[in-house]
Amino acid sequence: MMRFGGMTWRNWLMALHDALATAAAVLVTVALRFEGPNLVERLPLVLWMLPYFVGLSFVVGHLFGLTTTKWRFISFPDLLNIVKTSTVLAVALLVLDYIFLAPNMYGTFFLGKVTIILYWFVEIFFLSGARLAYRYFRYARTRNQARVVDAAPALLIGRAADAEVLLRSIENGAVKRLWPVGVLSPSPADRGQTIRGVPVLGALDDLADVVGDFARRQKPIDRVVMLPSAFDAEVQTEAVLMRSRKLGLKVSRLPSLEESRDTPQLAPVAVEDLLLRPSVKIDYARLEALVKGKSVVVTGGGGSIGSEICERVVTFGAARLLVIENAEPALHAVVEHLAARLPSAAIEGRIADIRDRARIMRLMTEFRPNIVFHAAALKHVPILERDWGEGVKTNIFGSVNVADAALASGADAMVMISTDKAIEPVSMLGLTKRFAEMYCQALDRSLKAKGNGKPPMRLISVRFGNVLASNGSVVPKFKAQIEAGGPVTVTHPDMVRYFMTIREACDLVVTAATHALQPQRPDVSVYVLNMGQPVRIVDLAERMIRLSGLQPGYDIDIVFTGVRPGERLHEILFAAQEPTADIGVAGIVAACPNEPPLETLRGWLKSLEAAVASEDRAVIEGVLKDAVPEFKSATV
Repeated sequence: MMRFGGMTWRNWLMALHDALATAAAVLVTVALRFEGPNLVERLPLVLWMLPYFVGLSFVVGHLFGLTTTKWRFISFPDLLNIVKTSTVLAVALLVLDYIFLAPNMYGTFFLGKVTIILYWFVEIFFLSGARLAYRYFRYARTRNQARVVDAAPALLIGRAADAEVLLRSIENGAVKRLWPVGVLSPSPADRGQTIRGVPVLGALDDLADVVGDFARRQKPIDRVVMLPSAFDAEVQTEAVLMRSRKLGLKVSRLPSLEESRDTPQLAPVAVEDLLLRPSVKIDYARLEALVKGKSVVVTGGGGSIGSEICERVVTFGAARLLVIENAEPALHAVVEHLAARLPSAAIEGRIADIRDRARIMRLMTEFRPNIVFHAAALKHVPILERDWGEGVKTNIFGSVNVADAALASGADAMVMISTDKAIEPVSMLGLTKRFAEMYCQALDRSLKAKGNGKPPMRLISVRFGNVLASNGSVVPKFKAQIEAGGPVTVTHPDMVRYFMTIREACDLVVTAATHALQPQRPDVSVYVLNMGQPVRIVDLAERMIRLSGLQPGYDIDIVFTGVRPGERLHEILFAAQEPTADIGVAGIVAACPNEPPLETLRGWLKSLEAAVASEDRAVIEGVLKDAVPEFKSATV
């Protein structure tokens, strides 16, 4: 696009419009205020000073942003800037009239206060009129296009403020093929009101009546859009969703601005949107301050947690991102997604296995990251109970490789994704993750003790429970079983788990890193996320069946298959011997677990390396039990 002095040709067109509007405002004001001989007498001087006044108007308008604000998005702050511009110009006329013209050239007041006040109103009208007309033209054209392309007639569910955000997105073209015909609000104050031309038709309980009324008028509603306030604790979200599906309506949701952090886009309503307690409020400015402009490495970046961390750190402004993943399809998918959605960062994907120490070392030292997020792991409990040696290779030796490579590359911090199963472990997953935690703890303490004159690298671990909709979790499993007609399989009627959304978990992981990297370097190396209240898996299964419009035990059976090796009925977040501490960050607490010396851990690692090479299960079991005495299972 052609630019002149930092302004595009569009900016110059806006400036030309404002200059003509100002000239017209002056001439129209003089013509309205004076007539006959008075007009003829004043006109020559008005025409003489007009070019100078128009030049002043350009400078004032540019200072108040009138030449850089898109007309299609004009809003109240823009109208306020027009008022400010008109006020400055009116004051300039007042100074010109009372100080320069009256005593020096004209002998009396040339324009007068009434004329200047009239000019102020005319200037505001001329500057804002075309802008408002253009805004309405774009609005009308968008609405007409929506009708032409058979946009879905939609009913919005939520408060007026959220509806207004969506309606603006439709007007500016960010949300397409949607035609809102009404709003159902949980707030009594909204009812009977109109938001940007769309009426609030009633309360949430009126859904069936409103849909039936439109159907009788041959204007059937096709879709329901659930706004962020439709998921508030006091709103019966599940009931609204079930009614919508029984009425044959498609259901979408509008993510909150904090969640999307970019242009609002409709998304499907996921089961995880309805299953949890309210999410912890995240301090996004804090996360942005940590990540913005930094170089970040994410291992296991193609997995559920890893890919979400990749997206979040780029969203928060990371300048460079290296995605390490050993599965080629997953690596390709995450890099393509990030490049298409967030093109501002330099994103690189490399195939590598964290077990390959030499390659991980080379990749890290060449990239020189500021922060490393270590999400690569083997995590499925029954599989690791059978293939225990692979868990040792990946979760222990792989983590050691990543930690040592992060240190060698000069990183400021490494954050290891751990699990609540590392607490008093009863499975190979928990056991290997706890050992990896201990290595990071010991290395972190060793670096702090050395004190080489600069802030030492931080190595921390962040524990949390099950993540909804992650690969291999119960939610996608239950979804597939329900779609197949059942049965839904649950291991035990008393099985209880903690759940958290991927987005919330990853944001809190980054938040933990911000705490660890404070200038005073807190003496915390294991962080635990507040997972809220535990959920019975059978209750989760029953609710998912109902949310699908079916009845548990009638349409879909639930079958109990028995507890699998390495599982326990109730997960725990802290071991009996682990004191905890509040760190002043919502959703996160610090754990203070057992911390063997680094040299002791390295001795265990040598024994494990030899035992894994010879597949000596007895030696591996003995070493791990020595390292993690709270391990409570007889089978490894």
